Amino acid sequence: MYACIFVVLFHQSIFIMRSLPLLCLFLPYCFLACQQVPEQPLFDLTSTAVIGQATEKGRSGAANVVFQSTDDGQSWQDISAGLPQDLKPSTFFAGDGELFLGGSNNIYRKRTASKTANWEKEKSLEQPVLTLMAGIGGIEMPTEQSFNKVSAGNGGVIAFSTNGRFVQKLNGATVWKPLFTDFEGKTVRNVFTAKNGSVFIGSDYGLFKSDDEGKTWKHVMQNDWVIDIVESNGLLLCTSQKGILRSTDGGEHWDVVLNEGGVGIAVAAINGGFAAITYNTKSQTRRIRTSTDGGKTWQPIDAGLPPSQLISSIQQVGDYFYCGHPKGVYRSADQGKTWNLLLPTIGEKVFNLSVSDGVLYAVLQEGGC
Repeated sequence: MYACIFVVLFHQSIFIMRSLPLLCLFLPYCFLACQQVPEQPLFDLTSTAVIGQATEKGRSGAANVVFQSTDDGQSWQDISAGLPQDLKPSTFFAGDGELFLGGSNNIYRKRTASKTANWEKEKSLEQPVLTLMAGIGGIEMPTEQSFNKVSAGNGGVIAFSTNGRFVQKLNGATVWKPLFTDFEGKTVRNVFTAKNGSVFIGSDYGLFKSDDEGKTWKHVMQNDWVIDIVESNGLLLCTSQKGILRSTDGGEHWDVVLNEGGVGIAVAAINGGFAAITYNTKSQTRRIRTSTDGGKTWQPIDAGLPPSQLISSIQQVGDYFYCGHPKGVYRSADQGKTWNLLLPTIGEKVFNLSVSDGVLYAVLQEGGC
């Protein structure tokens, strides 16, 4: 038996020794491939429909994930058909006649013009990334880096991964193009395109700006994470660890305009100004405020809401304000003096709200930022 073991180990050693020259030749090319990006090839993200719709527990497909209202929140339609049952939504984007939902290492798409279309999964055909195993001397199996988030802004639909890979949707249903291949930031949280074409990437390492379509980047805010970014009347606002920050010079410099002793949670453009959610560290609750003078002064609009640490979002449609709250979706018709519960929450989750072309969307997510 020992002889057999010796023979096997001997042959494996010979194989490894013979493979080393080939591996040494191969590794420089791997390194160069990581450093040099080919000229913008097109990727075809083939859409594969997720079959099934959950109408009762245990069946395939999801329910109670995405809702929409076209009548000012009076009624709500569950439009979750086609999503996987165990989906954990992270980001949502509505535009160009389509809805995009990021979560669970995938992007899902739904046509808004069709009342019968289900959500479909966007499947990347990119080549997987080859990585090295440390300490063993072998090569790990190829692994894919998934796109699981979608952006907002004026630059069309951009899908991205937390580790900083980006693709942009082109004309047609399934064609996407690589973007920002020279960006070296980590832990990406959001991508935003301003009306003048400037691109901003918010990350755990601050805020980056590009004025040449991503060829070069400037680190305009350091030592602070940035997530939400919005624009209104030439002003930019963002959420950060310091609170709500504003830029009056196109994103070159940023100043704190609202913190209330805490963190910036969400910011949205409303009629004539901005709405923002901050976390008050003293009361340990999230507060909602609006500004109609470009962020100089802020007025509270949450007196009629139950206090909570998990208020997620604030949006405006017409004359109504809507709030995503752990108890459900609330609406105010009097600028926040009073609030009515329209859509109760499900379980321990909270609705995150978005608006597109007058339609209100509510995505059920885990509570938190």
